[in-house]
Amino acid sequence: MRYSLLFVGLLLAMGGTPAQAQRVLLHAEPAADSLPPRYGPNRAFYQHLFAGYSPVAGRAEGAGAALRHPQSAETFLGLRTKFRLSGQLAMGADVRYARLQYQLKQTSGKLLPNAQLHDREALMLSQVQLEPFLRLGFGRRGNVIGHYLDVSGWGGWAMATTHYYEDRPGTGGGTSTLVKERQPRYLRRWAGGVGTRLGSGRYGVVARYRLSSSFTPAADPAYAELPRWLLGLELGVF
Repeated sequence: MRYSLLFVGLLLAMGGTPAQAQRVLLHAEPAADSLPPRYGPNRAFYQHLFAGYSPVAGRAEGAGAALRHPQSAETFLGLRTKFRLSGQLAMGADVRYARLQYQLKQTSGKLLPNAQLHDREALMLSQVQLEPFLRLGFGRRGNVIGHYLDVSGWGGWAMATTHYYEDRPGTGGGTSTLVKERQPRYLRRWAGGVGTRLGSGRYGVVARYRLSSSFTPAADPAYAELPRWLLGLELGVF
């Protein structure tokens, strides 16, 4: 009897050993490159720099504020952040620095900011702007920007506003006299409007319309509202 029990115990011990040997624990983690990429021009998230030039389009809404074209324009540089919502739809926002310059014609009848004539005269606004947008992509594409249409709303604050003029010859025997009047009370420092952008890859045609007024309540009522449209070109840096 004692030998029978010993034999059964040996069998059980031998049977248990393979059972333990078959127990497999997997601790390995999948490689990072096996995960679907989320960053890229047409993926879940993307950022890139951009720059552009947008001349002022149209005329002032009255007399006394004629502009020189295409010298009157906005140059800008910014960072764009984009989130893809679906295969064709994305949203995002631009943060940019924009320097807007209105070059004033020196003709009789000038009223802005006064009737005095100079060799050169301009109003300049150095602005920080934020522009959220909604993007519709179209056409066949892979992980590239592709063809798109953006609609947007924008707002900005002018860090600096300047009225400058130059006269030749200058006073005191100089070749010219350049005068800069900083932060004139008649120029509004907050602005906002709507915009659109039609693009393909790194190139885009942009249009922005300003809804806010150019001037504060302290401005002369005779000042004509400056042109509201900016039409220009944009280059993506990526």
